[in-house]
Amino acid sequence: MEEKLQQVCKAFRIEGTFQSYEEIKVGNVNRTYKVNYLRPDGKPKSYMIQAVNTFVFKKPVEVMDNIDRVTEYIHAKQPQRTVLHFHHTLGRKIYLQDENGFWRLFNYIPSTTYNTCSNLDVVHSAGEAFGEFQMLLADFDARQLHVTIPDFHDTRKRYEKLLADVAQDPKGLAGQVTEEVAWLRSVEDKACRLTDLYNAGQLPLRVTHNDTKINNVLFQPDGSEAIVVIDLDTVMPGLVGHDFGDAIRFAANYVEEDSPEADKAGVNMEVFRAFTQGFLKHTADILTQQEVDTLALSCFALTCELATRFLDDYLLGNPYFKIQYPEHNLVRTRCQIALAKDMMGKLDEMDAVVHQCMEQYR
Repeated sequence: MEEKLQQVCKAFRIEGTFQSYEEIKVGNVNRTYKVNYLRPDGKPKSYMIQAVNTFVFKKPVEVMDNIDRVTEYIHAKQPQRTVLHFHHTLGRKIYLQDENGFWRLFNYIPSTTYNTCSNLDVVHSAGEAFGEFQMLLADFDARQLHVTIPDFHDTRKRYEKLLADVAQDPKGLAGQVTEEVAWLRSVEDKACRLTDLYNAGQLPLRVTHNDTKINNVLFQPDGSEAIVVIDLDTVMPGLVGHDFGDAIRFAANYVEEDSPEADKAGVNMEVFRAFTQGFLKHTADILTQQEVDTLALSCFALTCELATRFLDDYLLGNPYFKIQYPEHNLVRTRCQIALAKDMMGKLDEMDAVVHQCMEQYR
């Protein structure tokens, strides 16, 4: 592996002497390595190399084109800020494609990450990081980006696919999930409201991250201050509610998204408020009124949407999501439904927090 990594570094014109490497085990999609060099001036410098999973990302060149456009735009707008810096080959490509895979290389940023966190300062800072990402790209024409995962957050189509697969029942499992299907159908219009508003031209298209988990923010080492948003593979056109709603769905749940104790799932309102304050600190001046009015609803919508995806995957024999046991996706479904039910009961309270934060920053 060391020889291959050195070949990749040479292709990306890394100068100096190769010292060592280590594989980074965090992350379930791409293979990641940290490589350490001694630069010609005698100073050490580290880089991150990734072998992109082209089974998951069917159009990796388009993925990299989106990343290149977004990172270069942010850097040009604020050259003094820390941004992911991807290196180019001699032919000015941001990737290397060879018989061994699809490779990219970017600067290593000393930092720490959190998979989950109860520290409200960290949560607030994560909200700021994702909000600032939105703000910096508010005047970027999202239509310039490739749609690398078609219909990713088209909740109507997610519902249509689930119900079609329930009817076909290829694995004979539909009889086990009648209660889950019935509840999801009962809230379909509410869950699909963001999609419907966008299709009606009432919500603007924006550059969205589409994977706004707290572990996709780098923080200062041993600190709670955010440095930069990472993992830009899913950056593409979307709605602001997609990023906000999914962040809350993941961060503000009392339990893990696959907890077998679905009865304990629910929205931690302290976490919701902390993230919302951070997010709106940077986005209050760019959001439309309709976007603001649907931020709380977006949390419910994204939770229901993921429930349909987990349930559909279960009915199809789990071809998409990695599972640890046969009923894993069903457990995930039930946990998301429990969270969505709690959200539905707290929507007015969540909406009030959003509007209080808007008054604070506008």
